Amino acid sequence: QVQLVESGGGLVQAGGSQRLSCAASGSIFSINAMGWYRQRPGKQRELVAIITSGGSTNYADSVKGRFTISGDNAKRTVYLQMNGLNPEDTAVYYCYARSERAYWGQGTQVTVSS
Repeated sequence: QVQLVESGGGLVQAGGSQRLSCAASGSIFSINAMGWYRQRPGKQRELVAIITSGGSTNYADSVKGRFTISGDNAKRTVYLQMNGLNPEDTAVYYCYARSERAYWGQGTQVTVSS
């Protein structure tokens, strides 16, 4: 079992920045990728960014050039630096870990005011 604890989030003005963190605990040796998904109001959950244990990253087109995902393999912690936020980025952001199955954090609200 893997447990994910997120931190960060909150209210920010358009054009601002925020940093999300997610720490994994439990059976962390089995994790081969971590990342972030988000669910915007009235939308389905979507991938934001993911990083593998080998350091490969993948981003949603909508956040490329604005968001940066990074990770600490030893601590099994993943970070999402979000710059140039706009109201379309308002969502609940969920931490994700992939091992023998998918694990999810409880979600953290990010609200971008115009």
